[in-house]
Amino acid sequence: MYLKKLALLLFIGLLFNACTNDKIHLSHGVDESAGGGSTYIISTPTATYYLEKEGGGLSSMIDADGVDWIGFHNEKGSGHKGEYRGFPNAIHRQDGNYFHALNAGTDSSNSIVELNTEKHIRITFTSNNKQWEGQWDFYPDRCDFTMTKISPSYKYWVQYEGVPGGEMDTTDFWYASIDNKKHPITEPFSGDLPSPEWMAFGDENSSFMIYLLHHQDDHHPDNYVQRPDMTVLGFGRQNLEETTKHLTTVQTFSIGFLQSTTYSTIDKAMKGLLE
Repeated sequence: MYLKKLALLLFIGLLFNACTNDKIHLSHGVDESAGGGSTYIISTPTATYYLEKEGGGLSSMIDADGVDWIGFHNEKGSGHKGEYRGFPNAIHRQDGNYFHALNAGTDSSNSIVELNTEKHIRITFTSNNKQWEGQWDFYPDRCDFTMTKISPSYKYWVQYEGVPGGEMDTTDFWYASIDNKKHPITEPFSGDLPSPEWMAFGDENSSFMIYLLHHQDDHHPDNYVQRPDMTVLGFGRQNLEETTKHLTTVQTFSIGFLQSTTYSTIDKAMKGLLE
């Protein structure tokens, strides 16, 4: 009887740990590495996200090893080394500059926490001109960004401008839905990513990869290029021209980490997220 009771208690303990390990938590603080901006801090089993409260974009995204794969810093003039980095960096010189961690050129937004549970946190941002709205949904395995309101007659893109594995160097690489090959970080891509539209970045020194997934297939161009100190992946971006944006409707994009560096695992996970 004692052994059965002990086994039952151990089972309950394991079950409790399994249930609690996939919880997510919302707190408030500052992102010191980004220059001290006020942020929502969303802690999940797979990542810690720093969502800048005034700018409405991610300033840091930290993996389970404590490595930041965005590396934003608000220092004016830091360019690719800091102030340009972030996600989704969606509205640039298109009826304002919104949904970017706050730098000298970012226009402010207002936010509200609409949902805060152990499995799902939702935070919605509205631009100060009231013409744009962006919805953030955090889950145990990922973060979704949805552009829920678009300023009439304007367009946007969604970008990951960051540092795979914490720093841009020759050990970095990428996969995408175009083929099953490992591409060096220096290799650019231009064209419409095939369905499901995704790209993932890795570092030979890390067991993690960061992925970006566009939930809606379209025929708009997508673009990746290496800058000296960061990635520039743009969904709905063409020829790397600042004015060439293509997205005009409600669209959803996921960003998250996977503990794998194999194409087949990434591809399977991306297709699974859309099921």
